[in-house]
Amino acid sequence: MKIYWALYPIALLYGCAVRLRNKCFDWGILHEQRFATPVICIGNLTVGGTGKTPHCEYLIRLLSSQGKVAVLSRGYKRKSKGFVLADSQTAMSQIGDEPYQMKQKFPETIVAVDANRREGIQHLEKLHPDVILLDDAYQHRYVKAGLNLLLTDFNRLMTRDQMLPAGRLREPLAGKNRADIILVTKCPSSITPEQREEIRKEIQPANHQTVYFSTFVYENLQRVFEEAASLSLNQISKEDSVLLLTGIANPEPLAKEIRQYTANITSLAYPDHHNFTVEDMKQIVQAYQLQAAKGKCWVITTEKDATRLTSLNGWDDELKKAMWKLPIIVRILEGKEKEFNDSICKELK
Repeated sequence: MKIYWALYPIALLYGCAVRLRNKCFDWGILHEQRFATPVICIGNLTVGGTGKTPHCEYLIRLLSSQGKVAVLSRGYKRKSKGFVLADSQTAMSQIGDEPYQMKQKFPETIVAVDANRREGIQHLEKLHPDVILLDDAYQHRYVKAGLNLLLTDFNRLMTRDQMLPAGRLREPLAGKNRADIILVTKCPSSITPEQREEIRKEIQPANHQTVYFSTFVYENLQRVFEEAASLSLNQISKEDSVLLLTGIANPEPLAKEIRQYTANITSLAYPDHHNFTVEDMKQIVQAYQLQAAKGKCWVITTEKDATRLTSLNGWDDELKKAMWKLPIIVRILEGKEKEFNDSICKELK
């Protein structure tokens, strides 16, 4: 974990400003609004990936059997303004890559974007959902959620971080006290009871809070440009090469998974939420051709990156056939999946 201590004085000033804002909500100077529809907020204290989208998808799967689910996101890097309700024809540029991915995977789910979460919820309530999931809205305190789910990355716990710009905290650690559930994400499946207990002690949950642990499980590879094809990762042989193509915060867990099958990995890592360009395409084609000249080459990317890659026209047919996305799903550890699920579903009762 890298901390930029030279920027610590600026981080102190930023922290003071955020503390003052939070106190204004605590004292009632700034007002939180409650809604008739159950609202579940999924967020974190840090910038960067803690796995919000896979966990949001977990909740969609869980709650869809209970009623009509709506997801409201800011729509990071979208080219539209205000409230946008997604349908099957909505372009990714209008809602952002993560909402677009969720709408494609869960077409029956109501997906919308609005930077103003209060106005967004008001629009959504006209559609009569049974529950609204707020994606990445933990700091949007103008909405009083019925349940706050706070995520923290096992590899970079919020307790070991510092305020922006020295670290990655959006607000001081005391902000964790607003959470009802704290979920330690991206844990290794081999995490021991002793490690979990140490983390619980470090987090120091309040009496009203429950700490859970989750891990990512990789599913079968799926073609980026075709719907039908699906292959197990064990189809990759140790003689094959992999061009790992990512635009996410931390591609290392994905690389670690693929290393179980081949050590011949070339990584092309772009910034998180990167919008791929024609120049990027040329770089990707060149890297693929270099590896393919030596033997079979797989181009593997994430689901989120695949949505952005497919929005770019002009891909070479040979390369399109070699491009695969690797979906992930969330698994709750310690045998507490039912307990966790029940704590979420009770919000609809």
